Amino acid sequence: MCGITGWVSYDRDLRSEAAALEAMTETMACRGPDDRGTWIDGPAALGHRRLAIIDLPGGRQPMAADTPRGTVALVYSGETYNFTELRRDLAARGHRFTTDSDTEVVLHGYLEWGDAVAERLNGMYAFAVWDGRTDQLVMIRDRMGIKPFYYRPTPDGVLFGSEPKAILANPLAARRVCLDGLRELFTFVKTPGHAVWDGMHEVEPGTVVTVDRSGLRTRAYWQLRTRPHTDDRDTTVATVRSLLDDIVRRQLVADVPRCTLLSGGLDSSAMTALAARQLAEQGEKVRSFAVDFVGQSDHFVADELRGTPDAPFVHDVARAAATDHQDIVLDSQSLADPEIRARVVRARDVPAGFGDMDASLYLLFRSIRERSTVALSGESADEVFGGYLQFFDEEARAADTFPWLVRFGRDFGDDTDVLRPDLAGALDLDSYVADGYRTAVAGITRLDGESDFEYRMRRICHLHLTRFVRVLLDRKDRMSMAVGLEVRVPFCDHRLVEYVYNTPWALKSFDGREKSLLREAAADLLPKSVYDRVKSPYPSTQDPKYAVALQDHAKDLLARPGHPVFDLVDRERVRRLAHRDTPVVTQAARRGLEKTLDLALWLDLYRPEIILG
Repeated sequence: MCGITGWVSYDRDLRSEAAALEAMTETMACRGPDDRGTWIDGPAALGHRRLAIIDLPGGRQPMAADTPRGTVALVYSGETYNFTELRRDLAARGHRFTTDSDTEVVLHGYLEWGDAVAERLNGMYAFAVWDGRTDQLVMIRDRMGIKPFYYRPTPDGVLFGSEPKAILANPLAARRVCLDGLRELFTFVKTPGHAVWDGMHEVEPGTVVTVDRSGLRTRAYWQLRTRPHTDDRDTTVATVRSLLDDIVRRQLVADVPRCTLLSGGLDSSAMTALAARQLAEQGEKVRSFAVDFVGQSDHFVADELRGTPDAPFVHDVARAAATDHQDIVLDSQSLADPEIRARVVRARDVPAGFGDMDASLYLLFRSIRERSTVALSGESADEVFGGYLQFFDEEARAADTFPWLVRFGRDFGDDTDVLRPDLAGALDLDSYVADGYRTAVAGITRLDGESDFEYRMRRICHLHLTRFVRVLLDRKDRMSMAVGLEVRVPFCDHRLVEYVYNTPWALKSFDGREKSLLREAAADLLPKSVYDRVKSPYPSTQDPKYAVALQDHAKDLLARPGHPVFDLVDRERVRRLAHRDTPVVTQAARRGLEKTLDLALWLDLYRPEIILG
């Protein structure tokens, strides 16, 4: 896991731009605290910050291979879990290796197969290859979009980086945000290829982007495709279990301390129990970590989203799996700390507005990083197996929009209520979301004979796997890499995603509950309490002190009437939220305050030019 960046400029020799490359590379220091490196050859410049996971002394980057026709150089971020098999295959084809790193395997894979190497990789990755044989840059991103990857075309080439901040460190990249960028900030849809910053784009998941003197072109090497599913229930459950066994075994490979993230839900519990069983074969215990809040278990109040606190279920799993467990208990003062909010905004590069759920994730990861370097997460199982409430909500199922927006509007209210009315009108978010939805569902193939209901559920599953999951994967990556922690996501293995996606909804919910296939596949691993537990989202603090702190910070902001945030948000609406009696500070009110405070910090930290016309 690392941070990558680079610059290709066909009209200049970039050896004279070493200082700019250094500045771009240093923005990735949090992603790679263990080592750094740069490489420049004429029109190409590559930068790398390393978090050492496999072959600690041998995996330095940028990594280059000299060929008779020119040098091929690579900067790589992520993990290739099948690198051992690929290494054997490449060795049989005559390749010789000098390290034990997966990076060298990817480089030699490119030398052997070109950009088709992507189709052979199992893992999470974002990498760029400068091919001196053809004077072209090749950028490749993993199938599910686990690792972030951005680029910005220039008049004579391209800038790229793991995060926008690397690109923004180059003087060619203007810090400008237009209306479409603001629309992305205030909708929960994650438009593919969109990067918020004007002129910048994401390398889309499962895509190769190639840049040469004639320009830029893209090729999708993977898409989530509709296929018939012919396995019966027992075979399907057995296949899911077999895949999970293989995936977790592969993702436990590391030369540094590993752990699991344990929430007491079905996903993380199954993954932790599998990891514990596999490590026990080697005489090891798995470490597990959970986030909790001061007083949460003792004073928990059930609501429509969360019926139970996590801690009792976490402890049941930790005992059953005999993990070396630790709760990371956070207080409201830490969650509301403006410095933590600033670190979160810097990590995200945009004001995401996730509030205490971002802050707690950052603080959890920071604490874990003191003890482990790699963590396995249960993230994405809800998207794969159908775990969210909206999968079972009739209104959300029937709506001609992204189904999670129906649930969010009902459960949290609308955090865009704080926008200035004139800006809200200019943004026209309803039309933006509607256009995005039509685009998202346009290419979903229907099976011959598939019922209307099954096709509706297929569309909902597809939307979660291609839109919703990317929001959460980006959040997980940014919060973890901000503290130099690698978080792996076993449920995003493309083999599992493809297989389960094509199981009909009747199989995904065969017992009338969410995630039936996963529950049955992991039944022998789980305490009864977890097997029977109803889905509960990532926790959020219920401490009223947190709401009070938000209001205090908002009052401080209101005391600065000239702050540019009030060009975007309605000062009077923020004032009403800041002075509301604490007992009636709803989730929607909290979200409005959090969004305002994030926006204000982002404007202070990044100084973007906002173009409203």
